[in-house]
Amino acid sequence: MKFLDLCKVYIRSGSGGNGCISFRREKYIEFGGPDGGDGGRGGDVWAEAVDGLNTLIDFRYQQHFFADNGRPGAGRQRTGADGEDIVLRVPVGTEILDEDEETVIADLTELGQRVLLAKGGNGGWGNLRFKTSTNQAPRRSNPGQEGVERTIWLRLKLIADVGLLGLPNAGKSTFLAATSNARPKVADYPFTTLHPNLGVVGVDDAEFVVADIPGLIEGAHEGRGLGDLFLGHVERCAALLHLIDGTSGTLLEDYQTIIDEIEAYGAGLADKPRVTVLNKIDALDDEERAFLKEELERKTGHEVMLMSGVSGEGLTEVLRTLRKHVKITRKREEATEETQPWQP
Repeated sequence: MKFLDLCKVYIRSGSGGNGCISFRREKYIEFGGPDGGDGGRGGDVWAEAVDGLNTLIDFRYQQHFFADNGRPGAGRQRTGADGEDIVLRVPVGTEILDEDEETVIADLTELGQRVLLAKGGNGGWGNLRFKTSTNQAPRRSNPGQEGVERTIWLRLKLIADVGLLGLPNAGKSTFLAATSNARPKVADYPFTTLHPNLGVVGVDDAEFVVADIPGLIEGAHEGRGLGDLFLGHVERCAALLHLIDGTSGTLLEDYQTIIDEIEAYGAGLADKPRVTVLNKIDALDDEERAFLKEELERKTGHEVMLMSGVSGEGLTEVLRTLRKHVKITRKREEATEETQPWQP
């Protein structure tokens, strides 16, 4: 299935039905009076986060969603039928943005969460509503209220606990394949990964979700390579895993490139807990490992872990460290939500 995480959608709620002008016409009833019914209400447009979806590909083939109009009223005080609502079924983690692509209308982060995007128009009144003691035969009715038409953007940000960062060929997909049942494409050329992959990783009877995104290069925030289009998928992560290719001849420059790119992107990525790992140590001897680890720690200012996604060396220790960061961050987020005042 093709991956799609941003799309433009046109929606329109239903218009209300017109009210009816009608009078009773029954034998032996000389003064029947008005009996025109009201119009039906137009259908609403909703968005709902559903299970089983991880891409917005369905919206590539259908971009227009129109709810049904309400039916007009009829004689004998009959109200028109309401229009059917329409529901946009989107993956969990979908942001709904206004036409300017900046104003967030809603953020559907929980399964079953629903939001009203366009309210249907009310039905018009029939002439029965206008009957008074001084106007017992009104010949007027109201038209139905017009529906709401708007353009919105859907942007998917995958729900994951840990996000993988690194240059192309840093070993991110190999790490995901070695620690989960995910089977991302792995090859020895840059930009093997062209769209994000998710994998469920387990360690010490605990599980968390890891997101592998396409590699960044210098100037990604300016659109070089695949750009930073996929960095949005790690915005929701509790921790970041920064993998550095131990066989690279420009180790420190590689590290700084990624740091510069996430700082240029913003959205709080640079402030997230980050685990720095020297990868591909199976190709290094003990002396090289110690030297590169010391150089990297001097550059980063914090501990650097050693790992090989191919041989599995150091994998368990890295997973345990990530699990610890995820647990701490999620607890902090829950405590923050509990202390925030309730908003109606």
